[in-house]
Formats: sequence, C-alpha cells, structure tokens
Amino acid sequence: MLFVIRMLLMGLHFVVAGVLGLLLGICRPFNPDNSRLCARLYALPAMWILRLRVEAEMGEHFNSTRPCVIIANHQSNYDLFILGNIVPPRTVCIGKKSLKWVPFFGQLFWLAGNILIDRGNPLRARRAIRQTTETLQRKDTSIWVFPEGTRNLGEGLLPFKRGAFQMAIEAGVPIVPVCVSTYVRDMQLSIWNSGQLMIRSLPAISTTGMTSSDIPELIALCHEQMQGCIEQMDSQLHAATASGQTTPEQLAQNPRTR
Repeated sequence: MLFVIRMLLMGLHFVVAGVLGLLLGICRPFNPDNSRLCARLYALPAMWILRLRVEAEMGEHFNSTRPCVIIANHQSNYDLFILGNIVPPRTVCIGKKSLKWVPFFGQLFWLAGNILIDRGNPLRARRAIRQTTETLQRKDTSIWVFPEGTRNLGEGLLPFKRGAFQMAIEAGVPIVPVCVSTYVRDMQLSIWNSGQLMIRSLPAISTTGMTSSDIPELIALCHEQMQGCIEQMDSQLHAATASGQTTPEQLAQNPRTR
C-alpha cells in the first residue's frame, strides 16, 4: 500500500513540478541557471516522498570549477530526483532529443537551456557536440553528462562513451567526476525509510594539452576512479547499516566512513 501511495504522490509531484518549471522557463527562457532551479524543484519534494536519506560530500572544488564537464554514473530514472539535490549553478545537461516530447518535463528541459542530441543522426549529433564546445568556452556554463549513455540499473559501472571526454578536450576544460552509491538494489519503497545513499565528487581532472588520441587513457582513468569511489561508498553504507548507523549524521560522525 505504501508503495502505491508513493507512486501516486510521485506522479502528481512530477506533473506539478513540470508545470512550475515550465512557467520558470517561459519567464526566462534558456537561462543556464534554470536547470539548477528546476532540479531542486524536482528533487526536494521527491526526497520527502521517497524518504531517501542522502549524504553528499561535494568538496569546495565542485561549485568553484567552472566551466567543466561533469560526469556521473546513471542508475535509474530516480537519478533525476537524487542528483537534482546537487546540480551546481550554470550547469546544463545533455539528453536525448526524444525527451522534448515528454509532457511538461520535456518542454522545461528544452527551455532550461539543456542540449538535446539526436543520437540516430550522426550529423546532427556532431553539430550538438560543437554547440556544447561553444557553451563551455564562451558562456561560463558547465555540461552534465552520463557517460555510460544508458541506465546501468545498479549492475555496475558500464563502459563510457567518448562524447563527454571529446567535449572536454576540445573546449580545454576539466572533467569533474560525481559518484553515487549503488542505491537501486537496496532501495525499498514499500517501507517508510526506503533507503540511504551517498554522493561524492572527485577532484577535477585537467584536460590541458590533451588531444583526441588521449581519450582512451582519459576514459580509463575516470572509469577507474569512479568505480573505486562507488565501491568504497557501498562498503561504507553496508558497514554502517550492519553496525546500526543508519543516518547520514551517524555516518558523518564515524571516522571509519570518512
């Protein structure tokens, strides 16, 4: 019953947040900070409905490194609500062109200045890549990308695609990895406190002096760092749960989890 109630409330919230975000986009179309505001609009009520406990360790560099390419692991559709808590100022996202037709959400996604890519059309996809390079270089705006290209459903970090790394190198901006613990497999929406998770940003990785030939090595470095961070957070959460430490505050107070 609790699961059904939650899904109904989330459906209602999705529509209401979409309408409010659409109004924001109409009032100031394509403002690069619309994404952050709309992300909070989706995330904050959703965390209350879902009763997910989040500990975010972003570090000072996360909000100060701009422009940059932010890369994050992509587990499920709930990432919209979870990662919406930490989107920094003047950050837009790359999404599939088909998102544009999702009622309310698709239109606000477009009006928020996010970049839509037609993955089925290589020519248009390359044009979109050039657009992101211009955004990074001239508009003091960061780009958020899920380099796996699809949801991994908590089955482990998938191989990364080249696009995010190519953008960063062409624009000469750093890459900032953001890691989310594997919440999908442990989240239980049928109980009151449905789960807990951690979000952690890693130090920025410079792309200065790199060329396209460096992309495979850069991908391997980012993938290795993010995989290690995710595994570490998962271990910390499981150890804390086993020892009875079940809140972000308790996790923060335990020196073993820092």
